[in-house]
Amino acid sequence: MTSSRPYLLRALYEWIVDNDMTPHVLVDAEYPDTNVPSHLVENGRIILNISPFAVQGMVVENELLSFSARFAGVPSHLHIPVSAVLAIYARENGRGMVFAEEEDGEPPPANEPEPTKKPTLRVVK
Repeated sequence: MTSSRPYLLRALYEWIVDNDMTPHVLVDAEYPDTNVPSHLVENGRIILNISPFAVQGMVVENELLSFSARFAGVPSHLHIPVSAVLAIYARENGRGMVFAEEEDGEPPPANEPEPTKKPTLRVVK
């Protein structure tokens, strides 16, 4: 199955905004292909305000969160793999969700299949 993270991220974002709160995301800034302002990263993590008033052109795709924002007046375009998003929550009350670490999507190793009987047909009168 595909990851549920982007679906939950979109739903929780909408829920937080609909309740007139400010959505923030906690991001693993060291995750591969993550583009965030490095000068704001602390301990490999960054918290970003993603409210409609703080960002422009936000798109949450199944694999990528992207938007434009200003940091100390400097415009930046951020690209964040959805798997790098560790949590989304409302700044005002902390309500939201911390995402569990996802498995790499590979199926578990299959056990040896049990031998099966070949189907047989018989005439019933």
